[in-house]
Amino acid sequence: MTSVFDILSFPKTSDALTAIRPTILDVTVDEGSAPPARKVARLTAESDSASASRSKPAKSVGGSFQIQIVGEYKSKPPAGDKQLSLLRRCIRTILAREPGPNDTIPATYEGIYNACRSVVTVSHLGQDLYNTLKIELEQSIGQLAKMLLASTEKDTVWLSSFNAAFKWFEYQLTLLKSLLTYLDQVYVVQEKGTLNVRDLAYFLVSERIFGSAQVMERLRSGVKDWLTWERKNRRDHRDRAIIPALIQHLLRHHQYSALEEYYITVTRDFYIEESAAKATEFKDNPKAFFNNARARIEEEAARSKAVLPVPTWGIIRENTERALWGGRLEWVASTTLAGYMEGKDFDTLAIMYTLFSRVNGTKALCNAFGAFIRLTVSNIVKEADRDDEMVQRLLDFKELADTTVSSSFLCDKVAVASTPSTNIPPPPTPVASVSTLPQQPDQQFLYALTDSFTTGFKARRSKPAEMIAKYLDKAMRKGQKDSTDTEFQDLLDRVLALYRFTDDKDVFRTFYHRSLAKRLLLEKSASDDFEKAMLKKLKEKYDPEFGMGEDMFKDLALSRESMREYHSRLAEDSPGQKLSAMVLQRSAWPFSVQKHNVDLPPNMQAELTQYADYYKSKHSGHVLDWDHSLGTVTLKARFTAGIKELNVSMYQALVLLLFNDETDLSYEDIKEQTGMEEAELKRTLQSLACGKKKVLKKVPVGKEVDDTDVFKYNPDFRDPQIKVHINSIQAKVSPEESKRTNASIEDDRKHYLDAAIVRVMKARKEMTYEQLKAATIDAVKGHFVPLVETIKRRIDSLVETEYLERSPTDRNKYLYIA
Repeated sequence: MTSVFDILSFPKTSDALTAIRPTILDVTVDEGSAPPARKVARLTAESDSASASRSKPAKSVGGSFQIQIVGEYKSKPPAGDKQLSLLRRCIRTILAREPGPNDTIPATYEGIYNACRSVVTVSHLGQDLYNTLKIELEQSIGQLAKMLLASTEKDTVWLSSFNAAFKWFEYQLTLLKSLLTYLDQVYVVQEKGTLNVRDLAYFLVSERIFGSAQVMERLRSGVKDWLTWERKNRRDHRDRAIIPALIQHLLRHHQYSALEEYYITVTRDFYIEESAAKATEFKDNPKAFFNNARARIEEEAARSKAVLPVPTWGIIRENTERALWGGRLEWVASTTLAGYMEGKDFDTLAIMYTLFSRVNGTKALCNAFGAFIRLTVSNIVKEADRDDEMVQRLLDFKELADTTVSSSFLCDKVAVASTPSTNIPPPPTPVASVSTLPQQPDQQFLYALTDSFTTGFKARRSKPAEMIAKYLDKAMRKGQKDSTDTEFQDLLDRVLALYRFTDDKDVFRTFYHRSLAKRLLLEKSASDDFEKAMLKKLKEKYDPEFGMGEDMFKDLALSRESMREYHSRLAEDSPGQKLSAMVLQRSAWPFSVQKHNVDLPPNMQAELTQYADYYKSKHSGHVLDWDHSLGTVTLKARFTAGIKELNVSMYQALVLLLFNDETDLSYEDIKEQTGMEEAELKRTLQSLACGKKKVLKKVPVGKEVDDTDVFKYNPDFRDPQIKVHINSIQAKVSPEESKRTNASIEDDRKHYLDAAIVRVMKARKEMTYEQLKAATIDAVKGHFVPLVETIKRRIDSLVETEYLERSPTDRNKYLYIA
């Protein structure tokens, strides 16, 4: 039917009105609307003249019509009580979980909506409707509670029924909320303190269902059974999907916190019990315990992500980790870290660091790391039969430790802003977002590495410093060979890094000084440039006293210049042209005056005497003391295989020249003719007759030289090279020389300590023993760290020599004697 309003929208010039019969149009208006329904207005008298002939169709006329609306149509609204009763029946039917066959909703949704509007806005019965709704909700929710409690289902099956009931109820509640919109938006808004439809229902659910101890117990029991099954079987339960749905219902009703707390408790209890059982089971296999705990944490994290809300993930993970690691971090770290490091399993160590750091366990891991470093370094240092390998083993282990820290023990890098005038430091500020936050080695592990190496070096006093110096000597003699300059320099830097860990700086300095002198004098150094660069680095970064190397290079340059001048004064065929003598300052070189001289052949002695006379003529105030132990000689030897040039030490040359007159000589004969010390002679003969290049033969054959041995010239000696080097023993430090050097260092330390004690006491006049001990250690720590017993002995010695005296009133106090 076309309405008047449609007609009014037609164009003024049209045939529209020919389709309309001249009659009164009844327009149905929604009951209860505001303002009240009105009658449809009649047309004016002029337009109503055709009412007598309504059956006749209107004639089409040209032009336009003017329509005037007069009056209103009003209908009587239905009674409010009837509408309220209608709404009660509708609400009851909607909230019936299992309605009967005759329980159908007595009105359409539109009718219910309009009835609610009429009851609230026209009849003003909002309070009655609200009370009716509350009663119906209480009955429906009560029926749900009874049904859940009466159910014989168990575990996840019961949880499934619980979800189904709540899904139905929440759907019906949403429907009611939509149909009763005017109750929420008009009545509830006007009545302060009144709950809206949803909140009212949730309140009643919380009171009747979640307030029931039995319901909550069955709910918790179902969750626990599901959770325990998954944890014991270590796979997903077939009904796992029930849990996320359950949690969504609990979240809507603000009941999740109670389940979360219970979930946490069950989790903690389960893993505390499992941790204790696994610790017993794997007491001899801690790696298996670690792997099990690691797997459990991963499983729990995956389960949380699958079924729990995001805020709960971290809480469950934290409780799981603390329960699994509780009281066992030290055991796991101390028993597994060494194996992972030795196997270079840096990935597992990184995981261990991450897991331990989340439960404040990095200290336990750091302690285990430090203990392993300390024990390993100590064992390497104390293994005397492998002293020659000590430094290389330390370098390899240091590289392993550095790689472990830089690869596995990484923490987030933070930047600290500049500190203002106040003494309160600002908090660390991240330098990047969390997703791209850079990482750096954990400082506590770097400190532990340094402290552990330093402590490990003390396991064998002085020896590490000595072996580091000897290793550098070998490296400087060999040179870089196939490696690049950068790679060789990196090796030297890594060796010097070990030097930082030793307290015996004077030992390293003494041995390095002696080795450097030998390399320079014997021309065994691979590169003068590397030698000078090393001395510069040692002086600037490690020990200022390494400046003595500059004087050594100056002496060598002056000596070469002096020899050139001396040779220029000799005839070209003079035997003196083959002489090369180095004149050195005693203060710059680590050699003492030789107490025992050897007997040189007359022609060699004559050339030395001639050069000495020349030198004294140039430097009348200087005294020359010859040291033949570092002299070298090139001999031309004739063997069956041909002529060879033998590069030997002076001592080796003195022995070999004896065989120009004799084919075989006894040990005693050689000793008598050379005048060499017994230890040096045996060492020299061993190098000629017992080494790889046997220029002499020893009878009987053996590796050691005895007083009864006889030596013969070996004409059958063979070597692929024309020039044969046999004087390597000069460059090496013999055990006897090491002992003498260490003894000399100990003597020097006594004098150094005496000087330091006297210097301190002269400044302070009087000090207690503890104060003097601490001040003495501080005074000499740049050279070495003395033993407490040594300090006490030196103090007693100074008391005996009357540099110090004990206080007559306090025997623990010392006084300086001016």
